[in-house]
Amino acid sequence: MPSHPDPLVALTRKPDRAGDREVLDSVLDEARVGTLSTVVDRLPWSVPMLFARDGDDILLHGSSGAGLLRHIAAGAPVAFTVFVLDGIVIADTLFNHSANYRSAVVRGTCVKVDDSRHVLEMMSDKMIPGRVAEVPAATAKEIAATITLRLPIVDGQWLAKARTGGPGVDVDGWTGVVPVRTVFDEPIGYSDGEVPESVRRLV
Repeated sequence: MPSHPDPLVALTRKPDRAGDREVLDSVLDEARVGTLSTVVDRLPWSVPMLFARDGDDILLHGSSGAGLLRHIAAGAPVAFTVFVLDGIVIADTLFNHSANYRSAVVRGTCVKVDDSRHVLEMMSDKMIPGRVAEVPAATAKEIAATITLRLPIVDGQWLAKARTGGPGVDVDGWTGVVPVRTVFDEPIGYSDGEVPESVRRLV
């Protein structure tokens, strides 16, 4: 990374919240949705997307007819952002209320992936671990209708950030943190048959 402060590669405000690669990976592995952003005709364009991390790559997919993905596959620079809310921080004044969180911003250029099947299976197993082994393999027609991309995670082109703890002020009244977590409820069936094992494990 460059030695001088740069808002794209280093936190200029509260630099103590900067996270290392371990924090980055934890955010990318836990979150299921991120926002892919670029610029088209000098206008910002952002789309929330499902994704998966595969080592040093962020994997993305969508319809081969999607204009945004075709634009990005042609080499447009992107930013991919992810946010995980871990807790609501309660203070004695509105000004000191805050949130505990982990976030990540990865910038770069996406590369089209030839092995779309691998991307689809990686992403499916992130959403529902074990589901890939329970269903038929994607057909050639389904693969052809899908565009798959990878965004390399390159040193100097990402930022991770995290906040933990309480409000950080001394007061007489009560302060604290309300933890936040994601849970899965019981599945709602839309057809007959047994709930798949992978779905039972998920909930």
